[in-house]
Amino acid sequence: MTIEWNYAAHEDLAVLSLAGYLGAEATGRFTGAVGWALARGTGPVILDLTALHGWSAGGQLAVAQAARLLAEHGRRLELAAIPADGSLVPEATGPSIPVHPDLPAALAAHRQIRQPDRQWSTGNWPARPVVTASTI
Repeated sequence: MTIEWNYAAHEDLAVLSLAGYLGAEATGRFTGAVGWALARGTGPVILDLTALHGWSAGGQLAVAQAARLLAEHGRRLELAAIPADGSLVPEATGPSIPVHPDLPAALAAHRQIRQPDRQWSTGNWPARPVVTASTI
């Protein structure tokens, strides 16, 4: 199983949403999505895991590596709605990764109330409404 992703660029932050299972076979696609976010936005990247069914230790490591890559470019990775087991294996040498209980809380922390300026997704991204702080 692989992942699908949706990227929404806001004025001064981005939301990268994942659906599926972030295991070893999906890390390449995830890394590509992070590269997409890095090239097309500014500010922090909120990794929305609401539709993620789970992640392996390798998937968690890919998230930690994404945090490091973004930090190298002056941007921060934040997590929203981590999988139900609540686990995250942080890298001891990596940047800290703020964790929000869900996407509306993450957006509210940034006072983001508008719809995204632009949005892209993979072909099989499940249709669902875009969440903003104004829908809380």
